[in-house]
Amino acid sequence: MIEAGRFVAAAAARGFSVYSGVPCSYLTPFINYTIGSDRLRYVAAANEGDAVAIAAGAELGGCGGVAMFQNSGLGNAVNPLTSLTWTFRIPILLIVTWRGEPGGHADEPQHELMGQITPRMLELMDIPWTLFPASDAALEPALDVAVARMQTERRPYALVMRKGSVADSALGGRLREPALHGLDLPPRRPATAQRHAMLAAIRAADAGHDVLVASTGFMGRELYALGDRPNQLYMVGSMGCAVSLALGIALAQPRRLVIAIDGDGAALMRLGALSTVAYQRPDKLVHIVIDNGQHESTGGQATVSPHVDFCAIAAACGYPSVARASEPAELEALLARPASGPLFIHVPVLPGVPANLPRPVITPAEVAARLRQHLRN
Repeated sequence: MIEAGRFVAAAAARGFSVYSGVPCSYLTPFINYTIGSDRLRYVAAANEGDAVAIAAGAELGGCGGVAMFQNSGLGNAVNPLTSLTWTFRIPILLIVTWRGEPGGHADEPQHELMGQITPRMLELMDIPWTLFPASDAALEPALDVAVARMQTERRPYALVMRKGSVADSALGGRLREPALHGLDLPPRRPATAQRHAMLAAIRAADAGHDVLVASTGFMGRELYALGDRPNQLYMVGSMGCAVSLALGIALAQPRRLVIAIDGDGAALMRLGALSTVAYQRPDKLVHIVIDNGQHESTGGQATVSPHVDFCAIAAACGYPSVARASEPAELEALLARPASGPLFIHVPVLPGVPANLPRPVITPAEVAARLRQHLRN
């Protein structure tokens, strides 16, 4: 058994400073310590996949990222672990508990199958792993192995935590009081332009110093077609994770404007991420939802967005500023002088895709590598 503080100090010495997670009783002492620690930032994620994306964004921004959750949450994390961290070669540290470990402590029936397959799940996702260190003597060697593998292989590494690995730790922090904004919601308006015109307006407001994270599908491809830049990241897969990735970058790079460009289908898939963004309150994060009412890149199937008021949801989650833009000039003006963040902008657009839309020739790993370099310059 080790003290949580010893792990955090050893991990901090190796560059890990942003933790994101979802609670598990095995993790309780560890999460309690990280919440109260002044050495790092802890982000309580709405689900395990969001935790992975937040940690990945922090890594891109120059801070080592840790995602921690119960092994039952591996299912929620499979998508970003296979199509975000693996595809973009983003190394993060995973701390995964081993509920239902065969031959281990008696546990609830819902953990039986996942307990049996946890090692195989990690191996199927090409994630190397070892047991979480349970003694001070094992701590630093385990972290050294993890960091070495992460640096050379550019992928996550998992520490699988058994029950009782970490000594009890009192909860050191509390949630702050909610901020009730009482915002006047902007009225809904019909779309007048297509997505590529709105993306052009975003680029026009950007001098090349900001960070643009475009959701998967035609969003990223159209942004690329307007002109490739080193400050642009085109998500592939990991649907719904764009704003969580952007949040991780914003926490690691608080002085830089970070713009997450979501689609309506992607935002609906992980609506819980809005609550996390609003609570963390990154001052220079802008969250744009470009809403055509469709999953356009998969055939135009309708989403339920016509029945959803995204601005009302963002305001209810705690975004201090919400706006709508139905004209490209409106959107460019909002971005030229963005309100104190996080700022949420709903952008209704007409369906439609430019003819002969190209696919990026730069690989996702190259996109991530040059964005890291851009953020370090």
